Amino acid sequence: MVYVARLQSSGECLENVKAQMSHPTFSLKNPNRTRSLIASFCNNNPVHFHAKDGSGYQFLSDILIQLNESNPQVASRLIDPLLKLKRFDEQRQKLMRAELERLAALNNLAKDLYEKINKALEA
Repeated sequence: MVYVARLQSSGECLENVKAQMSHPTFSLKNPNRTRSLIASFCNNNPVHFHAKDGSGYQFLSDILIQLNESNPQVASRLIDPLLKLKRFDEQRQKLMRAELERLAALNNLAKDLYEKINKALEA
C-alpha cells in the first residue's frame, strides 16, 4: 500500500484512509497492517484526526469496536490518542469523551480497554 501525501481536506484524508482499508492486502486481523495504517493516521496526522467535526474520533471508535471482538490487545494500543483528551480544547474534549463513553457502554468491553477508558473518564 502506498499513501501519497498531499494537502487534503479532513474528509478527503479520512476517506483516503478508509479506501486503503478496502485494499485486498489490508485486514484488521493483521496487527502490523492495522497499526501501520490506523495508528499512523491517529498519531501522526493531528490536523485530520482532530478534525473539529469529530470524524477522526468516530472513525477510531468504530475501529476499536471491531477490534474489541477480534484483537483487544491491538485495540488497547490504538486507543491512546483518545485518552489524551485533556490536552485539547473544550469542543474536542466533549467529542472525545462522547466516543469514550460510547466505548465504555459496550457489553463485552475487553478488560484492557475497560481500564484505560474508565481511567480517562474519571480524570
